[in-house]
Amino acid sequence: MDPAAAIREIHQFPDHPGRFWPAFLEFASGQARAEAAILLTRKRNPGTWKPLSHWPEASRNIPPKLLQAAEKISDAALQKGTAWACVPGAKAGETDLVLFGLRLHQEDAGQDSVAVFVAGGTRDGEKERTLAGLQLLADAPAVYQRERAARRALQQMAAVGETLDMLVLLNAEKNHFAAAMTLVNETAARIGCSRVSLGWLEKGYVRLQAVSHMERFERKMEIVGRLEAAMEEALDQDEEIVLPPGEQSGAVVRDHAQFAAEQGVPYMVSLPIRLDGEPVGVLSCERQQAPFTEKELLGLRVLCDQTARRLGDLKAAGRWWGAKLADALRDKTSALLGVEHTLAKGCALLACLLLAAMIVIKIPYRVEAPFILKSDDVRQVSVPFEGYIDEVHVRIGQQVRQGDLLLSLDSDDLLLEEAAAVANQIRYLREAEKARARGALVDMQIAQAQADQAAAQLELVRYRLGQAQLRSPIDGIVVEGDLEELRGAPVDKGNVLFKVARSENLFAQIRLNERDIHEIAAGQPGQIAFVSQPRLKFAMRMERIDPVAQAGEEGNLFHVRAAPAEAPPGWWRPGMSGIAKVEVGKRRILWIITHRTIDFLRMRLWM
Repeated sequence: MDPAAAIREIHQFPDHPGRFWPAFLEFASGQARAEAAILLTRKRNPGTWKPLSHWPEASRNIPPKLLQAAEKISDAALQKGTAWACVPGAKAGETDLVLFGLRLHQEDAGQDSVAVFVAGGTRDGEKERTLAGLQLLADAPAVYQRERAARRALQQMAAVGETLDMLVLLNAEKNHFAAAMTLVNETAARIGCSRVSLGWLEKGYVRLQAVSHMERFERKMEIVGRLEAAMEEALDQDEEIVLPPGEQSGAVVRDHAQFAAEQGVPYMVSLPIRLDGEPVGVLSCERQQAPFTEKELLGLRVLCDQTARRLGDLKAAGRWWGAKLADALRDKTSALLGVEHTLAKGCALLACLLLAAMIVIKIPYRVEAPFILKSDDVRQVSVPFEGYIDEVHVRIGQQVRQGDLLLSLDSDDLLLEEAAAVANQIRYLREAEKARARGALVDMQIAQAQADQAAAQLELVRYRLGQAQLRSPIDGIVVEGDLEELRGAPVDKGNVLFKVARSENLFAQIRLNERDIHEIAAGQPGQIAFVSQPRLKFAMRMERIDPVAQAGEEGNLFHVRAAPAEAPPGWWRPGMSGIAKVEVGKRRILWIITHRTIDFLRMRLWM
């Protein structure tokens, strides 16, 4: 054969791609007059040489010494394009070998390939001619790959054209059965099949939908069951099954082989129909005349891929609404319960559980408000007459008993008035005695009246001297009257200087905002905690609610009286304050969290 024609034949190698390398090595060995050939490949940066193909097949077992020499030649050929080296015989009398290395050009940029040819002893001139001849074959693998890619592209274009024609016919159909019949009939006519069948996945099993040139068929027929079993074989493996199987096929073909043997079908192919990456149907083709070519298989693959969506939509549209709803719920459930986006789904599930818990679960709800301790019996100590503060004997918070001295007023002026009143009384009594001795009755009566007036004045002064010392009217605690810094200051009659409260019968006056007053009723339990002792809680019970609100900085406030449920400790004092919490019943957690905001929006938006 003409060398140029032989090279063109290699470029357009028509057989399976797996047989290209042995054929290429055989042809190149003939050009180099070599006895054997090895194809070595390696990955780039870094990589080690590995044998990929051999010629002839008997040369597969390469001696280690020869393999090491082939790797060295490959390194040299990779740098220069071609290289050669002599390998002396391992034993006396053995012929020396010559290795020729040829760097091959391929479309794969991540892999290096070198063909190493083993020849007998060659003269120097012949070595150069051999290398020059091999150099012409360096581009053969790349040309073959481009030629094959071009042929596949043309085949795909032809398959796409035929598929588009088929899609036009399928789009004209309005139901799944009509579209299925169109698909199987057109496919049988175009590639010359004796029978084409379409199966579709229903409830986990493949069910026969349409058979070419057959409007109706009985599902109980044995042939239908055999065909569905063969289709399930392809669907379960999600792989196309071809009979007779190829050398490199690893698919299980037992059901196909049994069906073909029973029906006398020599050639058969089943291709999965995938929708969204999942197999949903199978297209089976049977033929008597010739096996299916690579071009026909490629066309069938494209046909299955392009018609899957239309067939799936028609199948879904043809079901009753209950099945559609069930599938929609199943899809949503599988999306929610699948393994994708586990963290987001876990957070969403947790949020839903928390929301459900807040809607369903009720917990005790307590209204919170400030309070102050007060007493039922509070006495005021006021100034009996105008004067000056002389001495203060108590401070706020001091425990006093009834009659204890609280404050002394300056009594110097009263003492002078007392002395003057005493002197006047004595003088008028003496004048009355003299008048009686003289027998002057009228003068005696006048003097006696003046003496009585002086006595009354003396009694008034002495009363005021007794009032100059302010004393506690009851046993209790001084809750008002810090007057230590007012010594010598004037005071007017009626000024309240002290307030003394009994330490018994203390109660908490809770200042409750009007927004919560509707929650409170007499008899409800609660607790208080003092600012000075926040860790201690004391049980209280609501006794009375003032009917009228009082204006405050925080709005209108109602005063609620709460009495201690048990005897209070001795350190309680009127005027102490803290926080009170009144238990008003159980409420849902969501209501507790949101009711303030909802009430605010209702007032603002008038809802």
